[in-house]
Formats: sequence, structure tokens, C-alpha cells
Amino acid sequence: MATSNQTLSILLLTTLIVAALTITSINAELTITSDNCIAVYWGQKGNEGSLADTCSKGKYQYVIIAFLTVFGNDQTPVLNLAGHCDPSVGACTYLAAKIKFCQTKGIKVFLSLGGGIGSYTLTSTEDAQQVAGYLWNNYLGGSSSSRPLGDAVLDGIDFDIEGGTSQHWDELAQILSNYGKEAGKKVYLSAAPQCPYPDYYLGKALDTGIFDYVWVQFYNNPPCQYSSGSAANLISSWNQWTSSVLATKFFVGLPASPNAAGSGYIPPEVFNSEVFPAVESSSKYGGIMLWNRNFDIINGYSDQVRTCPDDKQSSYDMVL
Repeated sequence: MATSNQTLSILLLTTLIVAALTITSINAELTITSDNCIAVYWGQKGNEGSLADTCSKGKYQYVIIAFLTVFGNDQTPVLNLAGHCDPSVGACTYLAAKIKFCQTKGIKVFLSLGGGIGSYTLTSTEDAQQVAGYLWNNYLGGSSSSRPLGDAVLDGIDFDIEGGTSQHWDELAQILSNYGKEAGKKVYLSAAPQCPYPDYYLGKALDTGIFDYVWVQFYNNPPCQYSSGSAANLISSWNQWTSSVLATKFFVGLPASPNAAGSGYIPPEVFNSEVFPAVESSSKYGGIMLWNRNFDIINGYSDQVRTCPDDKQSSYDMVL
């Protein structure tokens, strides 16, 4: 039989364990940093939920606000956030608090340049300098009296260039990077090239080797996407991208539902069994990119696919 001292020790130990588990549970609810390896585009569907809601789900590590659709060639820059708000009348400054909320969750928030529809270009080195200055002062660490998203400082700039010129994007990236270095605050750079290698618009920019994240669009491009029940072309293209471009991490860019793109949708069970094992073994694998938050809500794609390398376990940041 246990002595009275032994019984007391057991009771004390049990109490301490229960208390520790209770504190852990409470703080896990307070601060959760997503370890799901997913980047998602947000901003082009008014019914996709708020930015804060997107960041509170614990699904995404990166949220990309889309898009700055007009800039360069002396044009007045235009931020298009579809049905969310109208930046032209200062109606989007409320997003500053939402962006900061995302950042407290450990989520990096980017502004995406370009998109499939827009009027954007860079005509010269001077034009690249002007656009970089505008981005720095209105969205990053600089200052301006008319910041479209309020006083929030975004983590970086995303290059989703699908039209206009193929020139000077490398200069824009370098200037933005230098702004961050001079201010002592890193400007993260990401790119969303089409999967045919090299990308016509961003090839030269990616050759700089200064991009942190490259989410390759493996859709709407049959020669390098999942098609006819085969992932062979996608995997071959993935291997070419990861072996040819200097970037910190690469992501498999996917449509989040069959309706999110004209072609290239991969059923979750196929991604898990055929694509994920082939891509996650790369030391450059960072996760997946989804187009977009709206389609992810509809289809629940992020809940059905494996995204992180097998050696990266989900975890919580505990704050006492």
C-alpha cells in the first residue's frame, strides 16, 4: 500500500499536470500560428469572407491580397478588391486592423501585382523606380498620407504578372528588396509564374535569385499540369522549376475547386497519393498555393489535402 507521503505526492503531481494542460489549452486558443503550408489569394470575391475570418481559420501561412491591377507608365495605381471595399474613396483603410490581426497569428500578408486582367506595365528603369517608391510608401515601410490599406505594413509584394511587358520586373524586385534592407525591415518577394519554363514575363526577375517564395501556377497550362488522369507533366515541370530557379521555397499552385480554373484541377485524393509524395521530398518544397479563398470555402480543398512535409508537424505557439 502507498504511504501517506506517496499519496500526497501523487495527488500533487496530478494537480500540476491538470493545471498545465488547462493553461496550455487556454493559450492555444489565444494564439495559434498556422503550420499548414498553404498560401491563398484573397480579395477577388466579395462573398469569400473577411480577411480576419480567413486568417482565423488556422489554414493558411500566407495570405495574398489581390490585386493592384493598374500601375506603371505614369498611370494612377488602382487597387481592385472586387466586392470588399472601394479604395478610391478610402473605404479600405479598415483592413489595416485585419492585416495586423493576421500578422499576430504569424501569417505573412502580401499585396499581389497584376493578375489576369489589368492595365499594368513597366516602361523603363525610371518607371520601375517610381512604382517601387509608390509600393514602399503606400503598402510597405514608407509613409504616405493616402495609404489604401491604412497604416498596416504588409510583409511583402507578390508578382502575378500575366501581361504587359517582360522587362524591368527584375529591377522592381531589386529596388523593393533594397528598400527593405535600408530600412532594416525585410520585404518578402513572391512570384506566381505560369508553369511553362521559363516564364515569359517573370523569367528575368526570377533569375535575380532574390525571391523568397515561388508559387507556380500548375493550371490553365495543359503541357505542365495534371491532365488526362496523369500527374507526370506536373511533376516533370516541378522538378525543372526547383532545379533551375534560385528561390527559398516553391509551392504547387492549384485551383481550389473545379470551377476555379479552366483546367488543371486535381482531386484531393489524387494530390495526396500521386503529387504530394513526389514534390514534398524536395528541400525547396514549401507547400501549396490555392486560387482562391472563395473556391476553397466552396470546395473545402484545404481540409482534404496534405500540404506540409512529413517532417513538419502541426504545432501551436503558446503564450502565457
